[in-house]
Amino acid sequence: MEVKNKYVAIKANINGTPEESDFEIKVENILLIAEPESKEEELVSHRPDFQKDLVVGLLTWGEYTIVKEGSLLIKLDPNLAFPLSYHVGVLGFSGLAAYGGFFEVCKPKPGEKVFVFAASGSIGHLVGQYAKLLGCYVVGSAGSQEKVNFLTEKLGFDDAFNYKQEANLKSALKRCFPKGIDVYFHNVGGKMLEAALANMDSLGTVAICGVISEYTNASTRASPEMLDIVYKRISIQRFLTADLMTVYADFLSKTVEYLHDGKLKAIEDTSQGVESIPSAFIGLFNGDSIGKKIVKVADERKKEKEDSRLLAYLFMNSQTISYLYFFQVVIHLNVHLLHQVKEQVYVLCLSDPCLVFLFMCPGLKQTLRS
Repeated sequence: MEVKNKYVAIKANINGTPEESDFEIKVENILLIAEPESKEEELVSHRPDFQKDLVVGLLTWGEYTIVKEGSLLIKLDPNLAFPLSYHVGVLGFSGLAAYGGFFEVCKPKPGEKVFVFAASGSIGHLVGQYAKLLGCYVVGSAGSQEKVNFLTEKLGFDDAFNYKQEANLKSALKRCFPKGIDVYFHNVGGKMLEAALANMDSLGTVAICGVISEYTNASTRASPEMLDIVYKRISIQRFLTADLMTVYADFLSKTVEYLHDGKLKAIEDTSQGVESIPSAFIGLFNGDSIGKKIVKVADERKKEKEDSRLLAYLFMNSQTISYLYFFQVVIHLNVHLLHQVKEQVYVLCLSDPCLVFLFMCPGLKQTLRS
């Protein structure tokens, strides 16, 4: 059985800020292997360890992908009563980066003063909520008044400000933290790092999990005052989400508890269709979204005799892989996972670059082959 696979390709190496003209939508034919004499056209799995499972793994932007033997696929718990998108958002790398980066890297104490830049983003909006749950004083910075209101009115931040409307970032932080910042969660780069370091309290901690503003514009790179770091004995630690797997079990347990109790809000922003992936990706560099960015890539198709569903997600995370390597993955990785779309397919795009594909197929056999 042959199907058409719609996917996103990069036309050429991208220098500077990506534009929609750098991408193109292509269609390829993929040969599926169906179960012999199957009227249902169910696909065959060549791996006994993957049948009717919910998994997450590193894949590409498209409707179909062939996963080769040895590729990363992790089974997820199908009994968690949450939307599947949560598994690549609040329960995925974004949540782990927020939880582990805050609790394991920053090691905060109740009552400490916490500043979160890009606080309305996929990671920042979770960091601020974790900090409030610990009992910290939390201030967030975002790029619009809408986002500022979202932080204080919806997520319970103690204060927030629009950095684009501030003539002097150091003065803005001094106004919010007259006694200094104890913990700064940094994931953008640029001038805010300089301003935050100038306002850190002695023995303060800075966690750096991304510098998205510097990926496309070297002129935005921060030039922190080293004397502040030395004389205030400020600790600065960078991390990747992969560094935090030791706290994964604790992260999952606590986050599931917070979600069930309504203490933690997972915010998602959804676009429609494979064709919208380039604009959704570009929007990450412009701060277009609030929360996690998701692209739904297929319409619902109902099956009369069987409640078979397939949900797929693809997400990008700046904390796990570099911007340039992302394009290498898209152009050269060339892996595919054969599957049959039964109901809905989603693509989840987060900050920039790690690709993760998630799907569920109860009542549907899976074809995994090398």
